[in-house]
Amino acid sequence: MTLLIFLHGTIIMHQGGIGKIREERVVQSLNQEESVWDFDSYVPIGNAVAKLTSWEQQGLEIIYLSSHESEIDVEKDKMVLEKFSFPVGQILYRRNEEKYKDIVERIVPDVLIEDDCESIGGADEMTITHVDPEIKKKIRSIVVKEFGGIDNLPDKL
Repeated sequence: MTLLIFLHGTIIMHQGGIGKIREERVVQSLNQEESVWDFDSYVPIGNAVAKLTSWEQQGLEIIYLSSHESEIDVEKDKMVLEKFSFPVGQILYRRNEEKYKDIVERIVPDVLIEDDCESIGGADEMTITHVDPEIKKKIRSIVVKEFGGIDNLPDKL
């Protein structure tokens, strides 16, 4: 089984969000708080590492989806994932005018986890909203609150 999971706002966040409640993190993102742009300093949201490690141990293949569009910034994501011992997985990102839906439609994961994009416009900004309906039927879409993490999702696949 394959999981495609968003990074920014779903399982990692800006350092300035540490110790803040979810709603404060959303406001920080909306206001472009300084650490929002310091991608090297991003940190896990909640117990994302433990949750993903548990799922991987149950046989889930994890693919990460970055909001970045350059190899240089994706390398920063990779560094953050390694620093905090996230399970190893490919990091995909948009290239050459590609949209998130194009990536999802190309790989057709069994599960897609993304946040609700509250700070950037809500459901219309979510990937699953734009996926071809026939492909969408094949994907289990799970939406979490932006900056709320994945801790509340089931431990068992």
